[in-house]
Parts: sequence; structure tokens; C-alpha cells
Amino acid sequence: MSDQNSDGAKPTQPERLLDRIDGPRDLKDLDDRQLQQLAQEVRELIIDVIGEIGGHFGANLGTCELAVSLHSLLDSPKDKILWDVGHQAYPHKVLTGRRDRLNTIRQYQGLAPFCSIFESEHDIMGAGHASTSIGYAVGLKEAMRKGIGEDGHVVAVIGDGALTGGVAYEALHNAGGLETPIVIVLNDNGMSISPNVGALARYFQRFRLNPKLYHAREDVEEALTKLPLGLGTRLERVGPELKSAIKAYAAPGLMFEELDLAYMGVIDGHDVAALRRALSNAMKAQRPVVVHIHTVKGKGFAPAEEGGLEGMEKWHAAKPKSIVNRQPADAKPVMPVKESDSPEKIEKLEKPPPPSPPQYTAVFADAMVAEAKRDRRAIGITAAMAGGTGLNKLCKEVPEQYYDVGIAEQDAVLFASGLALQGAKPVCAIYSTFLQRAFDQIVHDVCLQSLNVVFAMDRAGLVGDDGPTHHGAFDVSYFRPLPNVVLMAPRDEAMLVHMLRTALAHDGGPIAFRYPRGAAEGVPLPDRPKEIPIGKGELLTEGDRVALLGYGYGVQVALRAAGILGGQGLQVTVADGRFAKPLDEELVRRLGREHELLVTIEENVLPGGFGSAVLEHLEDSFADPAARARVMRVGLPDRYVAHGKPALLREEVGFTGEAVAERVLSALRVEAPVAGS
Repeated sequence: MSDQNSDGAKPTQPERLLDRIDGPRDLKDLDDRQLQQLAQEVRELIIDVIGEIGGHFGANLGTCELAVSLHSLLDSPKDKILWDVGHQAYPHKVLTGRRDRLNTIRQYQGLAPFCSIFESEHDIMGAGHASTSIGYAVGLKEAMRKGIGEDGHVVAVIGDGALTGGVAYEALHNAGGLETPIVIVLNDNGMSISPNVGALARYFQRFRLNPKLYHAREDVEEALTKLPLGLGTRLERVGPELKSAIKAYAAPGLMFEELDLAYMGVIDGHDVAALRRALSNAMKAQRPVVVHIHTVKGKGFAPAEEGGLEGMEKWHAAKPKSIVNRQPADAKPVMPVKESDSPEKIEKLEKPPPPSPPQYTAVFADAMVAEAKRDRRAIGITAAMAGGTGLNKLCKEVPEQYYDVGIAEQDAVLFASGLALQGAKPVCAIYSTFLQRAFDQIVHDVCLQSLNVVFAMDRAGLVGDDGPTHHGAFDVSYFRPLPNVVLMAPRDEAMLVHMLRTALAHDGGPIAFRYPRGAAEGVPLPDRPKEIPIGKGELLTEGDRVALLGYGYGVQVALRAAGILGGQGLQVTVADGRFAKPLDEELVRRLGREHELLVTIEENVLPGGFGSAVLEHLEDSFADPAARARVMRVGLPDRYVAHGKPALLREEVGFTGEAVAERVLSALRVEAPVAGS
């Protein structure tokens, strides 16, 4: 069949509505049918682009109709649309002038992975951590009510996963108490990254799946009074308490209405006309309103939409080149060996590629399972990141020693405190950046009481494409001032296994260790983990003039720098600090006494970090500064580092072996030239 017209010309593709959308104002003249079409076009763009370059995926496919509906009704940025977390906001970005740059998202110097107030006037708040949008919304609207800034509507979009975070409940309580006229869109898809957990998830699930429970308060009250055998009359006499309890079970909005929030729902989140009607009515109310919508995570992409919870979890994010023609890409075919192939080519084809080093997260997961099987007191805790932390493996193999508390890091630490008080050995496996949210509990509940809680901090250092909201740049600094805590960092995957054993064996209070995202170093894993002496570092190579003292991933940087310096004729000492607290004071004094220059290397900000600990100890230990080495600290800069591949970011901030070697040579040339340099 020919793909040409009778005149020989190829048929023109119909123009997309999306091609005419350069900003929110371009949606104002479109009717419901056109807006529904536009939402589908946005969805197809996301499938095509993100399937090619990679990025957050499933949540964005679920919010296409919502983004279109909101921007067709509101006047952004005068009206404020707040997207909780932001990994569901790609459609919003597409509709607000960033359509043609979507293919740069999460890439170095491209669009931010989440909303960013520095990127667009339509991104009202920046957020990569969940549960914050309602609090922002109340603050924005209360400022407007006081005549500060321009008045407008305020809409917060929050997922049911993010609503498991305690800070969201605090904001709901505040909104109801102040009667702040905002609209809260509860985007209910039953998922965050992993399936949602807890009582709230069961509450939503009960009425999400049963349309018979979509009742308003008045309908339920009327039904109660009509119960047979005189029960309705008796209920009237019993009083409002029993009626309220029964209604709260039958009517989904009662939880919100008891907080003085009006409730509307459940609305089909993929029906533009229904969404626009509900949102229009909500914005007319002079009180806080919850609009409860039901969406499908991965809508329009069959493997996610039809794959149940497993499919939605798998396609939370898409890997680069994982989708072709809007279908999952086929696995790369195995190339058969042909008779015409050269012997070298045959050997290459027949020889399996060398195995890649394991991911640090996977090493931790396997070690945690082994420790749980060895000791029933070892209990893993995650805050809605079972897959990200590797604890999904513990859930599968030792489920009775695994807990997911939802997006609630504060509760995770309090829960661990309770376990520790009873003699358990809880392990809070939480990303470094997310653990910041539980700082008060770490200070007040764990360290103050010197409880045996283990903190396994994944994603320490520069994590890459997720950017500044996710970089683990501060944990050494926020832990180090706290009494009673031990801080460790492994230089490789074998040391990570030893440190988990050390942490679980420690009975002297809280203990924390950090490890990076991505592939480990490829060293053999120990058959039997061993305990490391608390507060003892390790000397790896001995040289003169210069000592490189690494912490965690900084040891690998130190080893690479040492190799480069060796090529310049300078043999340097390399040591692994292993502990930021307590510091190996004997090792630090020796390095300071026997070298001209002591370089500390850590993937953490410098203020309050490992290098600061070394410098403080040397300053206290040597009365004469001339009797010790000069200290040069290498770490992350005093700014938020952008998003991009970790290798690019480390080069940008000078956290590479080459950059360290250059700084060492520059420092030494001030006093004496390096032989052969």
C-alpha cells in the first residue's frame, strides 16, 4: 500500500494541539474535548521523550489530564499550582513553555528533575522531598489574605503516598483551623514509588475500589435514619457520636471534614470535563476543599497500567532507551558466531564480558538479609523506599524482620527507638538527604538516650540526575556534633559488609554509616564479616611529604590522586580514616607529625565535616603549628550542586583524583619543587 497521495505527495501529519501551546494562556480557548485530546498528546510526548532519555515516568503519565485541567482554569503564575515532590510535574513543565526542552530533563545543565523556582515563574515551590505542598499552600494564601503580594487561587497537588508524611497532616490541621481557602487535590493512585503502606492506604483502598461508598455526608445520615426494625429511630436517640463513627466508615470524606476541610470525590482523574467541574466548584468555596481524584500511575503505557502494583513500581522511572514506538524496548539480541568471523572476533563473542561490580545498595541488601537470618534482633526499617534502599529483598526473605512506615522518616526513627528500648537492633535504611527530615528525633530520641539504633545512609555524596534535593552532602556535618554517636564510612563494598556487622554488634549507642549510590569498586566480598575496632583507621600506603586521608568514597579519590602523583615522582601516604567520630586520633597525629601536607578528602560539605574534625584535633594537639603538617581539606563546595551524571559533577566541583593531585602539586610548589615535575 502506497504512503503517497494521488499527486505523489506524502500525506501531512495532522497538527497537534500541543504544538500550539507555548504557555498556560494558550489553553483558555479550548473546549473539554480539545483539552482531553491535549492531555493525551502530552502523555504521548512524555512516553516518547522519557522512554528515550530516561526519567520519572509513571506518575507523570497519571497527571496529564490534571495538569491540563488546572492550567485551563487558573491564571498561572498569579494563581499558584503547587506540585508535591515534583516527579509528577512533567506535564506541568510541558504546558508552561518547556515543551521543547523536555529532552534535557535531569541532564547536566538541562531542565531540573523537579520543580524549581529558579527555572520558571510557574514553578511556585521547589521540592524533591514529599509532603510539603499543603504547608506551602497555607502560607501562600495566608499572606494573600493579609494583602501581601497579588491575590489569587492556591492549589496544592499531593499524592496519597505523600499524604503518609506527618508534615502533611500538620498542614491539614493548620488549614482547617485557619479556614484557609485553598484547594487540595489528593491524587490517589495507590502508589508512591513502592506500594503505599499503613492504615491510610487501606482507608483509601476501601472506597477507591467500591463505588457504593462514594456517599456524601447527607446521604449517609439519611440512610442511617431509614434502617429497618426501628434501628434508625434508635440511632437518632443514641446521639451523634455513634452516627459519626458509622458515617466515618461509610463516607470517605469524613476524615477531612472532621478537620474542617470540605471534601469532594472520588473524581475520575482522567476525565477532563469531570475534573474541571470539580475544580471550578472547589475554587468558588471560601474554605479549604479537598478534591479527591483517582488516577492510574502509568496511564496510557500498558506495561505500567496493566501490570498491577508490580508494573507501576517498575515503571516509576524509565531507563534511557527503554521504550521504542511506545512499547518496552527489546533486549539486545545475542550475535551468533559466523564461520567468516576472525579468530579474534570469535574469541570475543564467545568470551562472556567481565562481571560489573555490584551496586552498593545491593551489597547492603544482601548483607542485611544475612545479618537478619543470623540475629532475629536485626530489624530493617524503610520510609517508603524499599526498592531504593534494597530492603525489598529483606521483605521477601525475612518479612517478619522488615517494616515500611511510609513517607515518614520522623516516625521511622521513633519506631526504631521503641524497638531499641526493648532490646532489638533496628537498622534505619534511609537516604542521607531524607534522613535530614528526622534530625530532631536523631538528636532528642536516639542520641540523647544513647539507643542502639543503626543508620544506614544510602545515596551519600553526589547522587547524579536527581540533583540538589537528593545529594547526600550534609550527613557528616549534621551527625558529627551529636554526643554518643559513632560515624563510619566504607571505602569499598567489602568494608560496607564489615561495617554493618560492626554496627549491629555495637552496644554503646547509635551508630551510622554512609555509602554512595552506584557501582562499588569490584573488590571481593568477605565470606565472614568481621567487627572493626571503633575509632580505628587504616594505613594503606606509606610515602613522604604528603599524606592523603580519605573518608568513604574519598579514599578512592585519594588512591587515584596517589597514582597520578607517583607518576610525578612523588610517593605519598594514603590512609583510610574509616571513622569521622570517634576520630582515630593516634593516626591523625602521626600523619600530621610525619608529613608536610595532610589532605583530607570527603564527599561532604567542608563545614563541620571529616576534614574539620581532623583540623580541630591537630590544632588542639600541637602547640607549635610549625611542628605539624599544613592541612588542606577537599570536599563539596559551600553551595547546592546541580543535577547531572556524578562523574560530571565531581569534575565540576574538583572532587577527582586529577583535581586533588593538581592541588597537591600546586601547594608543594609554594615551598619546594617536586622532583621531575
